[in-house]
Amino acid sequence: MLKLRTKLNRYITDYLDPKIIMLMDLGLSVLASFFVVFLVNYVTMYGPEQLYGSRTFAILYLLSAFFGTLAACVAVRAYKLVIRRFSLRDIAKLTLAVLIKGALMLVAVTIRFGYIRGCMTVVLADLLITIIMLVGIRMAMVGLYDLLKLKTNQILDRQRVLVFGTSDKSAAAATRLENSPHYDIVGYLVSGDVMKGYTLMNKSVYSLNDFDRFKRLCDKLSVRHILFANEKEALVNRDLVDFCVRNGIKTLVAPTIDEVASGKMMKHLVREVKIEDLLGRDEIKLDMNAITANFKDKVVMVTGAAGSIGSELCRQLATFGVKRLVLFDNAETPMHNIRLELEERYPDLDFVPVIGDVRQLPRLDFAFRHYDPQIVFHAAAYKHVPLMEENPCEAVLVNVYGSHNVADKCLEYGVEMMVMVSTDKAVNPTNIMGCTKRLAEIYVQSLGLAVEQGKQQGRTKFVTTRFGNVLGSNGSVIPRFREQIEKGGPVTVTHPDITRFFMTIPEACRLVMEAATMSTGNQIFVFDMGESVKIDDLAKRMIELAGLRLGQDIEIEYTGLRPGEKLYEEVLSNAENTIPTSHERIRIAKVREYLYENAAEAVDKLTKLAFQVEIPEMVKYMKEIVPEFKSRNSKYEVYDK
Repeated sequence: MLKLRTKLNRYITDYLDPKIIMLMDLGLSVLASFFVVFLVNYVTMYGPEQLYGSRTFAILYLLSAFFGTLAACVAVRAYKLVIRRFSLRDIAKLTLAVLIKGALMLVAVTIRFGYIRGCMTVVLADLLITIIMLVGIRMAMVGLYDLLKLKTNQILDRQRVLVFGTSDKSAAAATRLENSPHYDIVGYLVSGDVMKGYTLMNKSVYSLNDFDRFKRLCDKLSVRHILFANEKEALVNRDLVDFCVRNGIKTLVAPTIDEVASGKMMKHLVREVKIEDLLGRDEIKLDMNAITANFKDKVVMVTGAAGSIGSELCRQLATFGVKRLVLFDNAETPMHNIRLELEERYPDLDFVPVIGDVRQLPRLDFAFRHYDPQIVFHAAAYKHVPLMEENPCEAVLVNVYGSHNVADKCLEYGVEMMVMVSTDKAVNPTNIMGCTKRLAEIYVQSLGLAVEQGKQQGRTKFVTTRFGNVLGSNGSVIPRFREQIEKGGPVTVTHPDITRFFMTIPEACRLVMEAATMSTGNQIFVFDMGESVKIDDLAKRMIELAGLRLGQDIEIEYTGLRPGEKLYEEVLSNAENTIPTSHERIRIAKVREYLYENAAEAVDKLTKLAFQVEIPEMVKYMKEIVPEFKSRNSKYEVYDK
């Protein structure tokens, strides 16, 4: 059975060798000419007997047919036509080839025998029989291929799939899967009756009027998969996705160009619809040409390069033609992993992995002095709210003191631009982590303003980007839920009403890139992230997408809000707290400006308190600098009174 599967699969995925097609066409063409010679000699006796009955005529006629066919096939490249994709255009090409053959034969025969009228009649008959044979054999091969393909599908037990929509993208996705050993396209599904009864690429188009009929259709056709051409179609048709999930019909989505180009495309050419695809808004669209031009031939440094955001920044920068990419991080194993990935995927990229800590000024100074970066992306930070609530001094040392060090080195070594990655938790912070990120924003922006006003020497532009929770980042909710579901549960949610704003890792990094491209310096850019997502609903949808039933196969357990955790995140962008930009989804935050002298003094004092682990005094001072910092569900609430 395994050998049979291999042979059948090879037949339906491999194409016929052009040499074989050439030999086949030559043989059929000469055979057609031989048949014509036989007819005029022994059946019709058309024309002068001394002409057609001669051996010389027969030999010259067949030789001219052979060489005429050879020349015609080479001229129109008929041997390059893929037989299983045979179309009207291919018939036109074959007709042209046959006409060239006939013209060459007519010239050869009339030059030798001089009987133009009689030769023309014979050659026309030859052309008609030749085109019938060439087209006929191809049609027969297509029919045989389709029959064998049908039998092969049954033997290989391929999954039967309905493609949603009849757009060019849907047709392209179906074409890609046509020869897949895993999936069998049985038709197309459209909303309403507009295309009812139509066929597309020899596949029926079925209408979707109500879900009961749809379920009966799936049962009738033995369909267990629905394929969407892209995530947007799955998002628009969430009711259909929900129905499929509840009824055991898997929803698939064709890969994006990014996934194909980055090597993420699955071996089956499709992947199942992920929870990230159904968050309720379109992904941000940016001018990637302008972004690419901004970084081309530049030396770029990324701190926190081995983290979720930092590593994705490196992947995207690797495609922009940078002169050199400097990766700075203190995590050895993740740095090793991103190094191996970049070496494999971008062999021509000049990059340098530097193990270092933003808290260590000499090591940071070495990286700036030795590699002379022109643009710096500062993504190094501690980000986990409960952990930083328990270790506030480390949060200050990395997020505040570390950002202070990077910004100062950027100014000292004449970096063109520093782009700092911040968070929505810096808006009216309720936890240590959020407040440290706001303090980092304050220092970086005040330094930039001082440079702009001539109070500090330097030319560096300082830019900050704020965004919400990032899907799939290390320690984030979706990987956590996925791991819990794989273990059989329970899935832990802190509160049934807790909500968060989400964006994808590539989306977050493109926002950072766009900020660096469009900024004039000293702005804090924020992203319109659409509607917030209820974490409880997110968990339930992930359970459904895994094919499990809540309350029967797996449970959700509510554990209570963690220290410093908000029930609802602040809205990042609205008319009251932001200014619009040229991009409709990117805005500039309105924030209170601080004098650089005051910000520098505050950072120095906080750093000393953090090094001395003077937690109460340090937290009190943080609340003094950032008066909107009000602790929630935390032991530090006492310092708000």
